[in-house]
Amino acid sequence: MVIKEAKFLTSAADKGGFLKTDKPVVAVCGKSNVGKSSFINMLANRNKLARTSAEPGRTRLVNYFDFGPFILADLPGYGYARVSGGEKLKWAKLCEDFFRCGDVAHVFALADIRHEPTADDKTMIDFLYYTQTPFTIVATKADKLAKTRVKEAVRKIAACLKTGEGNVFAVSSQTRQGREEILSLLEQICEREKADTIEQDAAGQDENSEDCR
Repeated sequence: MVIKEAKFLTSAADKGGFLKTDKPVVAVCGKSNVGKSSFINMLANRNKLARTSAEPGRTRLVNYFDFGPFILADLPGYGYARVSGGEKLKWAKLCEDFFRCGDVAHVFALADIRHEPTADDKTMIDFLYYTQTPFTIVATKADKLAKTRVKEAVRKIAACLKTGEGNVFAVSSQTRQGREEILSLLEQICEREKADTIEQDAAGQDENSEDCR
């Protein structure tokens, strides 16, 4: 897949603002300092498409980006200790509504390759399993490890998050390691969604939920 142009579309503070689109929606989630913005910028081949911040926990909305073949939804980061309990609950509700109301084709769940996944990471993956949402683990900051340690780090993350090693991609926004592999996966996701849409249209299915309107 070649990303010719990526652009910011809109932000949503609640389910009333969620974007309605015919394109596949791919979500990106992870803890506040895991490098979501850098990952998005790497995919887009742009430096400032998604804003990076020296202070984690600044993203409190669902931010939508048009990547051409698909829409990317950047979800609020979780697990930042300095955020109040009330704010954390608000973010959790926003994300819960997003997965319940949005037609999410795939999720890239980011985890720092240098560390064992956090309790919040595990909760996120458990939620994706529970909702039967397809996902891939993106192990960020691979350039921070020696090349000889990357494979073992991927193995540990896969075991901790109860997924196969082939479902964990080591990436680096600095060296662009893993970018082509992620783009290839995105192409497969878009093709799968296109086939599913044709099948659903033929069957006349309508899966919209009343409480999401």
